[in-house]
Amino acid sequence: MTMAGVISRGIRGPIIREGDDIVDIVVNSVYASEQADGYTLQDRDVIAVTESVVARAQGNYVTVDQVAQDIRNKFPAKKLGLVFPILSRNRFSMCLKGIARAMDEVVILFSYPNDEVGNPLMVRSAYLKNRYSGVYDFQEADFVKTFGSPVHPFTGVNYLDFYREVIESEGAKATFLFSNDCRYIASFCDQVLCCDIHTRNETRDVLQAMGKTVFTLADVMSAPVNGSGYHDKYGMLGSNKATEEKLKLFPRNCQPVVDSIQARIAKERGLHVEVMVYGDGAFKDPVGGIWELADPVVSPAYTAGLAGKPNELKLKFLADNDFADLSGEALQEAIRQEIKAKNADLVGDMSSEGTTPRQYTDLLGSLCDLTSGSGDKGTPFIVIQNYFTNYAE
Repeated sequence: MTMAGVISRGIRGPIIREGDDIVDIVVNSVYASEQADGYTLQDRDVIAVTESVVARAQGNYVTVDQVAQDIRNKFPAKKLGLVFPILSRNRFSMCLKGIARAMDEVVILFSYPNDEVGNPLMVRSAYLKNRYSGVYDFQEADFVKTFGSPVHPFTGVNYLDFYREVIESEGAKATFLFSNDCRYIASFCDQVLCCDIHTRNETRDVLQAMGKTVFTLADVMSAPVNGSGYHDKYGMLGSNKATEEKLKLFPRNCQPVVDSIQARIAKERGLHVEVMVYGDGAFKDPVGGIWELADPVVSPAYTAGLAGKPNELKLKFLADNDFADLSGEALQEAIRQEIKAKNADLVGDMSSEGTTPRQYTDLLGSLCDLTSGSGDKGTPFIVIQNYFTNYAE
């Protein structure tokens, strides 16, 4: 019997360039890791690949000029409203640069006190003091007078100043509004780009019903522009800054990648592993309140065995209730037998209370994101072992 539970290993690989064979690189990197680190792949292990290297191998890039051209194609007038963008130098500033390059004026409606993924626009105590004032929609001067100039607590960036600089450096006028009601922008703009990620369709529907010309970030770069990369489903969502004039989009058509990795390992090693591509994890920072999911989904592609949710019993519930009179080996054996006999669907069963089943890919993606990090660890591939084993095994 092994004493080890879930093991998550970051696997180092080469720097990925456009045109590289990502399947070959992943498989060879995992094999090399086995030899170097003294472990062996097993059935039901999970191999995960960060979305960034898949997109880089695909060459799924766009330039700021190509973004600007697509914005011009969709919005013929020279004044454009942006609704609920996130506060991010990496995630949104380059999108904003392309938008501003196509426009004479950019009007941004910010949500407050946070953006959609939890980045704070203001000191929360100031928001709490004002929240029952009856005044909820602000233009910039009144907002700053009421709440002060906002500085992000982690990055130290004043995003109003930063986004204004991005817009004005492209020769456009910057106008800022503040409200948690997307309809507030309707009095200022007839053309609107919904920049929210997970609520974009609801926002679009509300503004379209008001007779506005509306697209979402998922519609921008959803098809090639002058030979560019693109994403037919997510467009600019999930994009990252690559250079001062180029963005990397979320990878497209990832299913062949995960299926090919799985098939190759089955052929060469006789093992059935699961494979997924992952981006942001779906977790929330307890101090800053930032929800990390700036990508449209945690996993854009995964093999069939990763569909669904865990179906688990709560061991401490069994120990404290059903088997409160047992201890030692008798308790352990009783719990093992209960796990073996558990129902195929434990939804509503008190014995599963507190297990909070989420999608396998969301759980695993969060584990992978935390393992690989977002900086200089250099581990774009993850091997997870023992995830699908339990106490009864």
